[in-house]
Amino acid sequence: MKRGETRAGILKVGAALICRRGFNATGIDVVLKKAGVPKGSFYHYFPSKDDFGLAIIEQGAAEYREKLEAFLTDSRYTPLQRVRNFLESGIAAQENSKCKRGCLMGNLGQEMASQSEKFRQRIDEVFQTWKAMFAACFAEARKQGELAKTQDPEQLAGFFLTGWEGAILHAKVTGSVRPLREFSAVLFEKVFK
Repeated sequence: MKRGETRAGILKVGAALICRRGFNATGIDVVLKKAGVPKGSFYHYFPSKDDFGLAIIEQGAAEYREKLEAFLTDSRYTPLQRVRNFLESGIAAQENSKCKRGCLMGNLGQEMASQSEKFRQRIDEVFQTWKAMFAACFAEARKQGELAKTQDPEQLAGFFLTGWEGAILHAKVTGSVRPLREFSAVLFEKVFK
């Protein structure tokens, strides 16, 4: 296996484990064993566990940005239908994981924001990027008449992101996608009116 492939494999396994166990509870030995990488190799790829965590954030941010772009710029659908499609995909993903996975950034943010300023800053940047992407979609929805002219796309994007992340956390705690479905229903039946 080439160096880049090995590093990518370690990051993929690490992200999956961290989503379920948390950053602090995920030992490097377990990650390496599941990735099929010799124990002494970790520091060849990452100077420290924190650097490993930050690399997971970078990889996760890039992957999720790509996913969001695919949903939020899909011109086959109206802007609000794109948001609905995103939510339905998220609900299906949580259902498939039996609500054990959560959101990588949300999980890391809750655990690490008060422990590491580097983690906190980078995760905040990721959330701000996502917020801007939703704000652009909501601005397009307002322009097309799907949202009232009085709706502020920036404010709506902040509300959306905060509510969605909270619903994901609640789904993880309850072991049910019901909070996600309720969030989506209130959003479309009340907020987007």
